[in-house]
Amino acid sequence: MKFEFPNDALLALSEKLHAVATESLDRAHQGRILASSVTADRDSPAADVSAMDGYAIRMTQASQTTTLPILGESAAGSPAPEMPSDGVLRIFTGAIVPQGCDAVIKREDTEELGSEIRLKLDPTEISKGQHIRRAGENAPKDSTVLQPGIAINGAHKATMANFGSSTVDVFRPVRVTILTTGDEVGNFQEEAPMPWQLRNSNREAIATLLTAHNWISIVSVEHCIDDQKQLHDTLTERLKTSDAILMTGGVSMGDYDYVPDVIKDLGGDIVFHGLPIRPGKPVLGAVTKNGKLLLGLPGNPVSATMGCQRLGIPLLASIAGKNSWLPKVPVVQLKDGGQKSIPLTWLRLVKLVDNGVAEPVLTQGSGDLVSLGNSDGFIEVPPHETGEGPWPFHAW
Repeated sequence: MKFEFPNDALLALSEKLHAVATESLDRAHQGRILASSVTADRDSPAADVSAMDGYAIRMTQASQTTTLPILGESAAGSPAPEMPSDGVLRIFTGAIVPQGCDAVIKREDTEELGSEIRLKLDPTEISKGQHIRRAGENAPKDSTVLQPGIAINGAHKATMANFGSSTVDVFRPVRVTILTTGDEVGNFQEEAPMPWQLRNSNREAIATLLTAHNWISIVSVEHCIDDQKQLHDTLTERLKTSDAILMTGGVSMGDYDYVPDVIKDLGGDIVFHGLPIRPGKPVLGAVTKNGKLLLGLPGNPVSATMGCQRLGIPLLASIAGKNSWLPKVPVVQLKDGGQKSIPLTWLRLVKLVDNGVAEPVLTQGSGDLVSLGNSDGFIEVPPHETGEGPWPFHAW
């Protein structure tokens, strides 16, 4: 099947993938994907509360020009006192509004005279319910306050704590194997490889991109030489313990590009092999019979890194149970981008130079690791488009 845009291919493949199982946690960690709704165990606020520091009054007192005695106070963290009929109560933000109070007057709208106040407002400026937050205004009891499919952050944790959701259901992390390929790639550390050999930069790039997400667990990192049997055996073994395998290399049309044939031998359904994008056109997306992801990225490091960010992570997010997994990224204006356009979706390395402004990073192609390292991410320019944009920006 041919796809015009990257998201079309992602949607088609995601329909065949199976989400991971769920588990209950006593304390859900940052970044895990919520698997069930969080509901309010009581009204929020739990009672009528004051939205301001000021004075609780009855509407019958709003038109009085004489002073009003202060006959008590309502403080946060305490039950509300009885509302007096012939005076006002000092009240603080978050304190319970007593029964019989019609409005709260801000301190700055009064003249404070020790044990009395005088209102500085015209009576027409005072309305019933003024500066009072009603019980259940944020959420009534038993209503849904958090939807499943979100990646839990600090704001969500605050909501959970407020409603007593200490134990929640989450999707377990997606188990991912990283599999690099190629005879030319070696595990070199301090020693320099020979001119025909390469250090394994793809392994480092992909592992780093994946570990930024707490809903991903890297269960294995492997390397295969250009040998069809070794590739077949490695994929067979790693599929037993992985929900997804991200591969680099072996997806083009060369004599040693075995990935497509091996995936077919394993019964995989290839949804796309080749997308109209640059770099990364040979990318391959497939799914196993039991809904596991096989994503073959090109071996060139810029293509592999961009492909992992633009295609791999969204697909893993779909497996992880995220309800909004397609990329939603900010846009930037492109400075000094030139007028060149291509008939493909163009992923261009850029560097941020100001808020919302980026400029292209000069590159010598998809093997240029210097340009990759000097970029902050890439923009996504649609086919035949050119100019300043704004263009979607995918940060590393």
